[in-house]
Amino acid sequence: MQAALRFARHVVALRWSDLPAAAIDRAKTFLLDSLGVGLAGATAPGAAAVRAAAAGWGRGTEAGIWGTTIRLPAPAAALVNGFQLHCQEYDCLHEAAVLHPMATLLPASLAYAERAGGVTGRDFLLALAAGVDVAVNLGLAATAGLRFFRPATAGGFGACAAIGRLAGFDAPTLASAFGLLYAQTSGTMQPHVEGSLALPLQPGCNARAALEACDLAGVGLIGPLGAIDGPYGYLTLFEGSWDLAPIWPTLGQRFRIAELSHKPYPAGRATHGGIEGVALLQAAHGFTADQVASVTVRAPPLIRRLVGRPALPDPSPAYARLCMGYAIARQLLTGGVDPTDFRAPVLTDPATYALAARVVTDDDGGSDPNALIPQLISVSLTDARSYATDIARMRAHPDRPLSREEHLAKFRRCCALAATPIDPEPLIAAVDRLETLTDLRDLAALLVPG
Repeated sequence: MQAALRFARHVVALRWSDLPAAAIDRAKTFLLDSLGVGLAGATAPGAAAVRAAAAGWGRGTEAGIWGTTIRLPAPAAALVNGFQLHCQEYDCLHEAAVLHPMATLLPASLAYAERAGGVTGRDFLLALAAGVDVAVNLGLAATAGLRFFRPATAGGFGACAAIGRLAGFDAPTLASAFGLLYAQTSGTMQPHVEGSLALPLQPGCNARAALEACDLAGVGLIGPLGAIDGPYGYLTLFEGSWDLAPIWPTLGQRFRIAELSHKPYPAGRATHGGIEGVALLQAAHGFTADQVASVTVRAPPLIRRLVGRPALPDPSPAYARLCMGYAIARQLLTGGVDPTDFRAPVLTDPATYALAARVVTDDDGGSDPNALIPQLISVSLTDARSYATDIARMRAHPDRPLSREEHLAKFRRCCALAATPIDPEPLIAAVDRLETLTDLRDLAALLVPG
């Protein structure tokens, strides 16, 4: 039962000089991307209700709610911003780990930085890299399919690692914080199945739990040290089948933040191969949406499990984001997929439903429970023509990254969707030079309208 202490030693031993240039660049990229997605999330369905509830959870102005002028106690702010960051399925992920590490990590660590004051940009980037290492490596250690919602569960350990690093914990204190976090860890796949907004709430809940766990460890409370690999630890109970042996040699050698993927479309990553496939076929062959008789996406079992759900005439926003048919229908009808496609009145559009109902997601019989590729997308037209294309690596994977122009275009679009539009340019400039920033509060101030 040494995994918690071993991860903690890795986190506290990291130095700025250990980070390769690629890891620093990716940390800045996905920090900016995540802030943009969280800003747009301020106007997404459910966000106002979460903010209203959180406003009643104690008084305090320690941390801001992104894209608003509201300030709350740091734990409440971490929860709300966690919801806003993940509620559109637009935040970055690590594909092999099946995990959105920033959804829990960034809201918790930025709330801590606002409350504490004096956190430098360099220290913050290092903490992000350390936290992503912990969360992603826990996801990579799993050898079975998803049993619980990993962005919330493993993500909570990553958030705890980042905060512990910023707080200057030694390894035993951080290991104890992991145990106190584990006492609060939650995240079920049931909201995913039902399309419930409880799904993005779960990263927020674990962001709050990480902050509280570090507060408790910081005043000397001792948590269970076998929280990760003990007989009743996280990997045993939440993941079921796991192996940490391949992970240990990579610590300090591979920085997982450099392996993250953008989300180019605001829908479950499992839909992205289908979206891109029909976009490529439509561009190559010039057919229109009303000519499509059927679409078939043949993909690994995880794709069908996550997004192969039937189309509904009046889906919830969360259900639609995780429905292959809906996402493909919007791409075919409009030539793109935008966050506003998952808001009223589009959700009840009859043409979208009719087209979505003609999309089938088939299991290719693959044996890897965490695989997202390869995918074969086939389109049959009403005039008997048919076309197909393979997606061997999804768009915005580290091997096919977005260009800086594409990355910034997404960020600017997100800023325009904030409750009151946010000027993107000062944020872009601040993140570009983040290692020179002396207090993260200066960055947080740019997330406030006006």
